[in-house]
Amino acid sequence: MNTTMSLDRAPVTAAPATGRIADDKAMLRAAAELTRDLVQPRPRLYWADLIASAVVGYGALVMAIMSTSTALSVVAGIVAMLGLYRGLSFIHEVSHMKHALLPGFRKGWDALVGVPMLTPSFMYEGVHNLHHAKTRYGTAEDPEYLPLALMKPWTLPLFIVISALAPIALIFRYAVLSPLSLLSPRFRAMVVERYSALAINPRFRRRMPESDFARQWNRIEMAASLWAITLVTLAATGVLPLRAFLIILGVASGVAVVNQVRTLVAHLWENEGEPMSVTAQYLDTVNVPPPALLPALWAPVGLRYHALHHLLPGLPYHSLGEAHRRISAALDGASPYHKASYPGLPGLVLKIGQSTMMPRNRSPI
Repeated sequence: MNTTMSLDRAPVTAAPATGRIADDKAMLRAAAELTRDLVQPRPRLYWADLIASAVVGYGALVMAIMSTSTALSVVAGIVAMLGLYRGLSFIHEVSHMKHALLPGFRKGWDALVGVPMLTPSFMYEGVHNLHHAKTRYGTAEDPEYLPLALMKPWTLPLFIVISALAPIALIFRYAVLSPLSLLSPRFRAMVVERYSALAINPRFRRRMPESDFARQWNRIEMAASLWAITLVTLAATGVLPLRAFLIILGVASGVAVVNQVRTLVAHLWENEGEPMSVTAQYLDTVNVPPPALLPALWAPVGLRYHALHHLLPGLPYHSLGEAHRRISAALDGASPYHKASYPGLPGLVLKIGQSTMMPRNRSPI
């Protein structure tokens, strides 16, 4: 859902000149030429990965609910969170893929993960592509960008903590707002504009869906609404025990928090709002390549190569590792390509934390 919180910026002494970085043509050419044979998605891998993630996630969730051992429930809950988080991360692929090359995958993803987790595909499709638009990235029109590095230090923990409430907000969105929005076109427009996008920019307003996308949206939203109402009803009547309901909420909150931490370090968040070149966008984004192992858990489904993805948004997730190896080997150490790679999560969190503590000369907004 689109957040409505306001995050203040700190006073600053010098603005990062991210928007003034010219494109490095050698890097862009190498990225395009070296990866032409990597653009085809592998349907069997997509389906196997998604189904395995769902089986592990839901299986571990059932174990967490059924177990009488607190320790086993906690461990199973963590496994469930990681499995469902990986499955949920495929929404990023769904928003980019050519659906003719992976027929039925969007429907399968919505059925297995999107609707059960109350984050259906329409909340990202039509939103995420705006983040990749060259003239929108890092500007006020980018739904997935806030200059977090230029804001006050207290905004970072708030940015993470507020995500823990996402499951409750999503249940309210689909169990309450969806049915009520059918009663008033004006209220429906507000729900679509403000509460139907996975966005972090509080100023973002999405447009009403049209034609085929509107019909697809309505079908999926009806399924999500019925599921949310059913879940609330089962919990309220005691058919679903309170302990089980709280475990489900806890696992879902864990998914939201881990994803928010990943979002926090996915970019450097140093752009003040001016349009940026592709190279500048790349340098404001983050790769966490091997040998680091933990990014496979907190940045799954290719998200550890987020900067490379901004160079080549059409590459399927399973091709990004090979693409990174080829481009890294082809470009010398002076290329800006190597400047977007970082060793791991702690250093990235420290970097953005230190950025918020620097004195600045811009007025708070």
